[in-house]
Amino acid sequence: MTKVLHCAEVVPGCAHTMEGETEDEVMQQASAHAASEHDMTDISPELAEKVRSRIKDE
Repeated sequence: MTKVLHCAEVVPGCAHTMEGETEDEVMQQASAHAASEHDMTDISPELAEKVRSRIKDE
């Protein structure tokens, strides 16, 4: 089953979607996307947990 994260669930208005085989793979993509598209380079543990909680199975 594919893991999916819709960025809009964390950053309203962003249409980017990340997919991967594992949560860790999606989190790596989310971190790279946050840095390149949202200028977010310092991700707090709280934000990381919020992002991880939005990853769904599809």
